[in-house]
Amino acid sequence: MRRLLLVLSFGVLAVLSSTSAIATPVLLISIDGLRPADVLQARQRGLKLPNLEAFLQRGAYASDVRGVLPTLTYPSHTTLITGVSPNLHGIGGNLSFDPTNKNQQGWEWYASDIRVPTLWDAAHAAGLSTANVHWPVSVGAQVDWNLPQIWRTGTADDRKLLAALATPGLLPSLEQDLGPYADGIVEDLPGDQNRTRFAIKLLETRKPYFMTAYLTALDTQQHASGPDTPASRKTLEGIDQLIGELVATAQRVHPDGVVAIVSDHGFAPVQHDVNLYLPFIKAGLVTLKDGEVTDWQAMPWNDGGSAAIVLHDPSNTAVKAKVAALLKQLQDDPQYGIAHVLDHDEAVAHGGTAQASWFVQFKPGDEMGIKPDAPVLSPGHYRGMHGYDAALPEMRSTFLIAGKGVPAARDLGSIDMRDIAPTLAALLGVQLPQAQGKALLEVPSAAVASTQSRNPPVHARMNVSTK
Repeated sequence: MRRLLLVLSFGVLAVLSSTSAIATPVLLISIDGLRPADVLQARQRGLKLPNLEAFLQRGAYASDVRGVLPTLTYPSHTTLITGVSPNLHGIGGNLSFDPTNKNQQGWEWYASDIRVPTLWDAAHAAGLSTANVHWPVSVGAQVDWNLPQIWRTGTADDRKLLAALATPGLLPSLEQDLGPYADGIVEDLPGDQNRTRFAIKLLETRKPYFMTAYLTALDTQQHASGPDTPASRKTLEGIDQLIGELVATAQRVHPDGVVAIVSDHGFAPVQHDVNLYLPFIKAGLVTLKDGEVTDWQAMPWNDGGSAAIVLHDPSNTAVKAKVAALLKQLQDDPQYGIAHVLDHDEAVAHGGTAQASWFVQFKPGDEMGIKPDAPVLSPGHYRGMHGYDAALPEMRSTFLIAGKGVPAARDLGSIDMRDIAPTLAALLGVQLPQAQGKALLEVPSAAVASTQSRNPPVHARMNVSTK
C-alpha cells in the first residue's frame, strides 16, 4: 500500500512539476570528507585546486554545511538526496546494526532501506533520465543507468556481484571501451580516476538529466594519514583534476545544466582508540565466548567519533537504568574521552536513528575502537576520523554549485545539509515534499508542456548498448 501511495503521489507531482518549472540538468558530485576551508582557503593553505576554486567565482557556495547525527558517509549521503535526517530516512549508520556479526560487516548498501523518496525517485517520476556511479546506498535504486556501490570480500566475486546488481548489460558495455571497472572496495585515487572515466562515458553516451557520482579517495587518505597532511593534500589536488574533467564533460553534454559539489562531513585528527565495548562486557551487558558475542542486553553501535547505544529490549526498565548509570560513570571518567551523552529523545531531536537509546559523542582526538579485547585506551587505528558532533567546526562539510541560473560569487552562508536536496529538486523541476530543508536558490518558473521534449522516452534511454 505504501508503494502504491508513493506511485500515485509521484504521478500527481510529476504533472505539477512538468507544468510549473523549467527542468535544469543536474550533475551532483560528492567528494567524501572535503572540508569547506579546503576550497575557501585553498590558496592560503598552498593547495592547487583551480577547478574547485572556480565555483567560488562562477557560482554559489556555502561557508559551511552542518551535517547529521552521526556525521558518517552513508547517513549523510542519504540526507543529501532526500532532504531529511537519518531518523526519517532510515539509514542510521554506515554498517547495519549487527551485534553478533551475522551479516559479516554488511554495510547499508540497499536503496530499499531508504524510507522516503530520493532525488532519483523524483526525477524518475517526472520522466527525467538518471545515472549513478558509486553513490552510497544505491543498490537497487530507481536509476536508469546504475553502477551502485557494494563490496563484500575484495575478491574477484565482487566484480560478478556488481555486474549483477548494476543496470543489466551496462557494465559490460562500458568496459568494452574503458577496460575493467574498479572493484568496490578500492577507494584510493586510482579508484576515483577509474570511476571518473566511467562517469564521463555515461554522461557522453546516455546524457542523463540527473546524475550522481561519488569520489572516495580523500576520505580514505585522511583516515590513513589524517586531515591536511601532505598525502591528503596531494590526493585532493588529484581529485580537483577529476572535477575539471567531469565539469567540462557536463558542460558539453548539457550547456544549460548545473553542477553541484557536496561532501558528507569534515575530519578531525585522531590519537586514541577507546574500547567502549569493555565496560559493557564487564557489566554483563554483553556476553562473549571465544571472542564472539553470544548474548547482549545493550550494545554500542560504532560510528567512529560517536556510538549509538542500542538496547535489546527497550522496555526493560532494569537494564535501561543499569545502562544509564554506566554511561554516567563513563562520562565522568576522562580516559573514555566522552564529550556528551544524548538520551533517546535528544538523539531523535537531533535527527539520529530512533534505534538508539543513547548517543555517546567522543571528544575529537578519540575514536571508538573496533576490538573488544583491547585496553580502554590504545593508539588510534586511524589517524583521522569523523562521526563527531555535527556542531563542531571540524565536522562541517561543503556545498558548491554553478551553472545556468546560479548567481555568481554568491555566499550562501552556513547552511543545513537538508537544504541541498530541495535546492537540487527545484532546479530539476521536481518535488520532494518530505524534505525538511528549504531551497537555497530562486529558480525561474515557466509553463512548459512537458519535460519529455527535452528528455527521450524511458524505453529509448534504456538501450544500454548505446555508445
